[in-house]
Amino acid sequence: MTIRIFNRTLTLSVLCSLLLACSQPPGSCVQHEGVTLQVLGSGGPIADDGRASSAYLVWVDGKARVMIDAGGGSFLRFGESGARFEDLDFIGLSHLHTDHSAGLPALLKSGNFSNRDRPLPIAGPDGDGVFPGIDDFLMSVLDQDSGAYAYLSGFLDGSQGTPMLTTREVAAGDAVSIWSSDTISVDGMRVPHGIVPTVAFRVRAGDTTIVFGSDQNGGDPAFAEYARDASILVMHMVVPEDVSGVGRRLHAPPSVIGAVAGQANPGKLVLSHFMARSLKDLEANVALVRKGYAGTVTVAEDMSCVTP
Repeated sequence: MTIRIFNRTLTLSVLCSLLLACSQPPGSCVQHEGVTLQVLGSGGPIADDGRASSAYLVWVDGKARVMIDAGGGSFLRFGESGARFEDLDFIGLSHLHTDHSAGLPALLKSGNFSNRDRPLPIAGPDGDGVFPGIDDFLMSVLDQDSGAYAYLSGFLDGSQGTPMLTTREVAAGDAVSIWSSDTISVDGMRVPHGIVPTVAFRVRAGDTTIVFGSDQNGGDPAFAEYARDASILVMHMVVPEDVSGVGRRLHAPPSVIGAVAGQANPGKLVLSHFMARSLKDLEANVALVRKGYAGTVTVAEDMSCVTP
């Protein structure tokens, strides 16, 4: 069967594909089968580069099922992607710096207008020093008596017609299973990010494994083993090669990212979470990464989609 449009002959299957594309938001990564990583935010904590802060979606069979990080700007990008709050099965916050977590209250408020009633699992690090664990963080934001957004307190217990957040804190030590369904599983392990408790997440969906390395200095050799043979490895290239002091204690420079990726041997490496200092000489920094890792390297942009 064929249909003529503007003097061009299109097969029915092509026409259906065109109609589907037109019905989707411009930033959509929707595929009706398979797994896709979408970068919602590829920037850092400074509003100087037109990028949202750290945030990612894992799409599975046409639905956004897993969200990792919710930095500033992720609320807008989430809407632009066409994702639906009611489809989310899991949210992971790697750590409680604002550029990884500040967008969560806005996302929850938006989700309050959805038709979701099932609980929403959320995980993050336990507390250490000046940094709270995920439980205390949510209490400080949502508690009915003392929370900054007490009017959203229903998310703590499932009252007020809102879904309940069910939490899991990840302590230092070996990788742990966090959440799973029939088709998706998430586990996490702590990674070194200065004094900041930080979690790397590994998401498995079918034959696809995506590892989110988060902010880390690359100093724990166990991480490369944790990420070994992942379909996609996401690493944050926040600093240039000559970084020193606090910056180096917090973040891996490009050559270390390349070395870690070379040991882990993922199918694809996605570089993300940039700042002006790592974007300034991006080509040279990526070249340093490539010295350690010979596979496919993707430089993330907001709303970009990566398939295994």
